[in-house]
This record gives sequence, C-alpha cells and structure tokens, in this order.
Amino acid sequence: MSDETETEQQHYFSADPTVAFRRELVTARVWGHDLSLASGSGVFARGRVDAGTAVLFRETEPPARDGVRRVLDLGSGWGVIGLAVATAVPSVEVTCVDVNERALLLVRENAAALGLADRVTAALPAEVDPAATYDEIWSNPPIRVGKEALHELLLTWLPRLAPGGRAVMVVGKNLGADSLQRWLDEQGWPTTRLASAKGFRVLETRRG
Repeated sequence: MSDETETEQQHYFSADPTVAFRRELVTARVWGHDLSLASGSGVFARGRVDAGTAVLFRETEPPARDGVRRVLDLGSGWGVIGLAVATAVPSVEVTCVDVNERALLLVRENAAALGLADRVTAALPAEVDPAATYDEIWSNPPIRVGKEALHELLLTWLPRLAPGGRAVMVVGKNLGADSLQRWLDEQGWPTTRLASAKGFRVLETRRG
C-alpha cells in the first residue's frame, strides 16, 4: 500500500491518527491570493493541494452573492478551501468540519497564521451547533468513505443550507461524480455541473 493511500485511509476513517506528526508547508495561489499553509502527516493531501481541490479553485470564483455570511467547508482536511474562502471574502465566517482532529489542529494553526482566527472555526461534526445554517457549503467530499456513508454525510449537512443557499463540490468522474449528481437530483437537491476538468466534475447543489 502506498503512503498516499495510507494517508487517505487515515484521513477518511480515523479521528485521531497515530502516525508520527510532521508538518509540511504548502504554498498556493488561489483566487488571486497567495496562501502559505501547513499540512501534515496523517491528513489528506499532505504537502500539496490535491488535484480535485486545484480543479475546484481553477473552475470557480469565491462566494460573491449578496448575503453570503456563513460558509461551511465540509471535510476540510487542513483547511485550504475554507481558508481560501475566508481570505478572498473578508465578510464571511467559515466553519471547517472534519473527523480528523489532527486536521482541525492544522486549520486552527493556519487560520491564526493568516490572521483569520476570528472568522474561521474548526470543529468535529458533533461540536457544531445543530441549529447553525450556512449560506454556502464548499467541499471536496470524502468519496472513499463509501456510497452509503457519503449519502448520509450529504443528507446531514445539505439541509443546513439557508433558503436559496448552495453547495459547491468537486468529485472525481471515476469516483462516481455523475451518479452522485443524479442521486442528489432524486433526493430533491437540484444539482448542475459547473465544470469538468482533468477527470473531475465541479457540482453545484441548490436549496430552493
């Protein structure tokens, strides 16, 4: 098994990885902003912005709708999506949610280093206020948890979209992006394809 495969499994299935913790710096230019962030061992996409997230950034613009004040980064890892949103849109508050406590530690460190600690919160799913709603959800969702777990995850968090809100997700075509789009439509969550690039789909799910 490759180190990357092991890292992905630890990210998706373990809330407290036991591998030795080593930070690795990642630099990225996202939506016109230069970000220097710490990633780490035992967390998805150590030392890099993964290919799917890179496609998400290239094929979208940051939240720009009037009234977008609260954004959720679902399955945040070390926080690059949520931190990019908070950097690009100074008016928003971002909640980064992940099951990996090591990832959440990195989110908090990165938010502090970028001067965003007052607008970026990192939390385990159970720590999030169940009454909280979000104007937008941004996510590179953990497809490898399996279809049933992924469906449960989305049906837990999509209802937290405020009326008129949307979710923007990047999903690999070979990992079931098109079937996921059809399933979301069937569940009453209208979903369209915003872009297709490098084997990934960028999907937009709307709440009426």
